[in-house]
Amino acid sequence: MDWARFAQEMATLARDLLAQTSVDATLERITGSAVELVEGCDAAGILMLHDKKVQTLAATEQLVVDSDRLQEQLGEGPCFDAARTKEGERVFRIPDFTREQPRWPDYAPRALRLGVGSMMGFLLYTEDEELGALNIYSRSPGAFTEAGELAGWLLASHAAVSFSSARTHAQMEQALGTRHMIGEAMGILMGSHNLTENEAFDVLRRYSQEHNVKLREVARMICERGTL
Repeated sequence: MDWARFAQEMATLARDLLAQTSVDATLERITGSAVELVEGCDAAGILMLHDKKVQTLAATEQLVVDSDRLQEQLGEGPCFDAARTKEGERVFRIPDFTREQPRWPDYAPRALRLGVGSMMGFLLYTEDEELGALNIYSRSPGAFTEAGELAGWLLASHAAVSFSSARTHAQMEQALGTRHMIGEAMGILMGSHNLTENEAFDVLRRYSQEHNVKLREVARMICERGTL
């Protein structure tokens, strides 16, 4: 592997990730870069686990989605393990799916039938949070070497920081947008019903509780309709 070239590409990637304008764009750049930069990689995706429900993000091919769904269905698999690990193993590499995989006896033979020859997975994490797993697939057995594993780990390290930053930025934008919308809805109620600021907010809060609707959705409805 040409490590000098790889270092240059990683530097370019780091700048590109910071330049992305949304979480989705950031994730698509991450998985696309895995295919471009990791030798042997045919497909990549990010798996997030919510309890036992799997969410596949930025898959570059249907193979990734099919593998994730299979793991969700069976309740086992390497990506499943990587996404839910708390301590210890944060990287895995399965060199050859044509050989018996006793750790995942149900998943492994069915993954082979899907077309998976070998794969790697990397937990995406920062000091503050775990973000799922970056999973890298090859249709060929023996496609990934120790050098490829190191390259994937370096990519995943950049990816985790960028993913966390993009998500935090999106959450802040959403919070500011929600705050603005609630303020606008309160202004509509205050003007149309001669209410004080506290009274208008109390109307929003009571409606939200009584109808089991999130406060921002109540505010959106008022902004769109001009009333409740």
